[in-house]
Amino acid sequence: MKPEMLKKGDKVAIVSLSSGILGEPSTKHELNIGIKRLKEFGLIPVFMPNSLKGVEFIKNNPEARADDLKEAFKNDEIRAIICAIGGDDTYKTIPYFMEDKEFIDIVKKCPKIFLGFSDSTNNHFMLNRLGLNTFYGQAFITDLAELDNNMLPYTKENFEKLFKDEKEYEIKSSPVWYMEREDFSEKAVGTPRIINKERHGFETINGNGIKTGALYGGCIESIYDSYIGKRYGEENKIYEKYGIHLTEDEWKDKILFLETSEEKPTPEKLEIMLLELKKRNILNQVKGVLVGKPMDETYYEEYKEIYKKVFSDIDTPVLYNLNFGHATPRCILPYSALTTVDFDNKKVFIKESYVKSR
Repeated sequence: MKPEMLKKGDKVAIVSLSSGILGEPSTKHELNIGIKRLKEFGLIPVFMPNSLKGVEFIKNNPEARADDLKEAFKNDEIRAIICAIGGDDTYKTIPYFMEDKEFIDIVKKCPKIFLGFSDSTNNHFMLNRLGLNTFYGQAFITDLAELDNNMLPYTKENFEKLFKDEKEYEIKSSPVWYMEREDFSEKAVGTPRIINKERHGFETINGNGIKTGALYGGCIESIYDSYIGKRYGEENKIYEKYGIHLTEDEWKDKILFLETSEEKPTPEKLEIMLLELKKRNILNQVKGVLVGKPMDETYYEEYKEIYKKVFSDIDTPVLYNLNFGHATPRCILPYSALTTVDFDNKKVFIKESYVKSR
């Protein structure tokens, strides 16, 4: 199910499905910047009832987080849903969705744009299991509330794709990348990020040829935890109970995308996570793999060598250093969109519209 495109005058919901930091006094300036930016796009921000209740409330009340997403889908005036930020335990909301027949019916009858990244991988997997095409991309705090005087140009250009019905679109390498900020306080408002020229571009690090498949993936730590359940001891059980994971057959037509979080896992940890996916016959089943740029280019070469090592005995092609996930700037990857990757010429083409015309 593909949602309809955005238009000026549309209402968009902001939800805190992971961290509740958007409701803290320390982020008031970011809240105001994000509101201003959405209004500049001609959009009307709607903060769902629990989205601004702060870190402790959000942490201790997963049902309230789930209620906000339900209300956003039920409200006919809301056209898109944007995650405030990531976090680490949004999987706790899954039972409240998957045991609510009314919610499931509404998602299927009223598809809406759902946008976010990081821990939101869990929300994407759940919504895609219900048949909704969602978008791995920007979040309210990290992108719309960018502290510089404007959104990062590449990020803004990709956000604007949600307003267009483009039949085909090439995802290109950003000519620059940015270091993550160390200061997010009000004092940093109006200050630019440290900017770096892109030296690598997209890099093919395994395999070759031209492959076409449907996009699917997310933050590798979130995916790994959903299979292992080590962090909380129950995440994998929830995934199993509600059948969230793709089957082996479902992986076969996918272009898998993976990226690492702000935790910057060691190369050894990355290898463990990739080997888990390999053990589950995911890496050798998919048509190809797209890998996001590591944040701040930390472990850039080391991660590349780990991918080469893990894929050394399988033919699945791997394209490295795309601008999605935790590193800035960010493009949007539309789940389930038919995508062609030319691994020989290092090009990526989305072969269908992100959204439907209206």
